[in-house]
Amino acid sequence: MKKLNLDDVTAYVEEHIGTFHNNRLEKLEKLRLLTVLKRKNPYLFKAKNILTAEGLIRSILDAYLSSQEETLFGDFLEGVAIFVCEQVYAGYKPSTDEFEGIDAIFQHHERLFIVEIKSGPNWGNSSQIGKMIINFDNARTILQEQHSTLEIIAVNGCSYGRDANHSKRDGRYWKLCGQDFWRFISGNDDLYMGIIEPLGHRAKQQDENFQEAYAKIINRFTLQFAQEYCLPDGAIDWEKLVQLVSQRTDRTTYPFNNED
Repeated sequence: MKKLNLDDVTAYVEEHIGTFHNNRLEKLEKLRLLTVLKRKNPYLFKAKNILTAEGLIRSILDAYLSSQEETLFGDFLEGVAIFVCEQVYAGYKPSTDEFEGIDAIFQHHERLFIVEIKSGPNWGNSSQIGKMIINFDNARTILQEQHSTLEIIAVNGCSYGRDANHSKRDGRYWKLCGQDFWRFISGNDDLYMGIIEPLGHRAKQQDENFQEAYAKIINRFTLQFAQEYCLPDGAIDWEKLVQLVSQRTDRTTYPFNNED
């Protein structure tokens, strides 16, 4: 185990946070109106009594971007965690071909840890958690052949949040969130606080670029939506919007004949 140099973490974050901002901006600039319209529930927006084209576009776009940003930032924090693990424990990210789903492997004393990194504690349903356990079991089988003298421990690490119940599924894996996770990969109990400051590196400039692009796409999508999905009197044509999202295509047929 090597003591973590916080200046190295700061330098890594400041160097790579721009990638998150660039990917965020790229996702926005590549969007098409039909993409966001088809992925959101028109019934929900009708029930919320949204009356204007701009209000609808802003609501749909914000919901879409929020989910995209969560994924992009989760990938970024995963990179930070792997970097820290490399610095302290000489950990590494294994080949996905051999170790599906495993984000980091490292040894400390007589224990070998296999880690799947997620954003927050409520990241998956029972099926997704089951898949993670399968990934752990497969990795454990491979590593036990290579390291027969080591105890192999599976850990689900979450970059934020809390979970006081660390042992899961009768000890098949451990779950460490927030402060506990960052201490686990670094040996530093305060790292969860130390990474927050460098995340703001050039954030104002990056956000200004994003907001400028966001305003343009709101205006462009609003104009396009008003032309294609509003009635002559200016009201939203909800029937046309529902048809766009849910109407059966010409290439498909209803599979059952249960009308008798």
